[in-house]
Amino acid sequence: MKRRQELPIVSGILVAANVIVYLICTFTGNLLYNIGELDAAAVLLRREYGRIIYSMFLHAGIDHLFNNMVILFFLGAMIEKVTGHIQLLLIYLLSGIGANICSLLYKVMTMDSMVSVGASGAIFGLDGVLLAWILLDRQAMPDVTPRRVLLMIVLSLYSGFTAHNIDNAAHVGGLLTGFAAGALLCALRRRKRNREV
Repeated sequence: MKRRQELPIVSGILVAANVIVYLICTFTGNLLYNIGELDAAAVLLRREYGRIIYSMFLHAGIDHLFNNMVILFFLGAMIEKVTGHIQLLLIYLLSGIGANICSLLYKVMTMDSMVSVGASGAIFGLDGVLLAWILLDRQAMPDVTPRRVLLMIVLSLYSGFTAHNIDNAAHVGGLLTGFAAGALLCALRRRKRNREV
């Protein structure tokens, strides 16, 4: 039973879901993009709130998909070992939602009409969880050094800010949401440990 709990089941399911959606998109053209991409006007004026979630499973091309899925699987598997399946799924979805809300706020403030898609906001949320753990509760991930996590986050953010057509507001929003979720998990773990003493 413990062996099954350590398997990256949810990480694998999330990767599979993204790949399946991408394959459907290759056969249906712009159909899923038209109803799922994160478009501020569609969400805020037409109240198509589902786009905040749908856009997390859409990708702009095979490279975009591949890069995100490799990171999602390995980072997700690492975190899933500690949190378990349900908590990882909740963290991932909450981070993606937080990322897309932050993106929408930025689009409104800057009058940016660009649409966005991708899982990277939710993936940055997983980075945020790791950051919270190494800063607040090293027992959660003792083999990961703060320097490695900070370097990974800084390089990822730098890559986004120096590239074109990247939704950096979503990346920052996902990172902050994930950090908040990670901090909450740390507090709950500390409380549990204190009760057991």
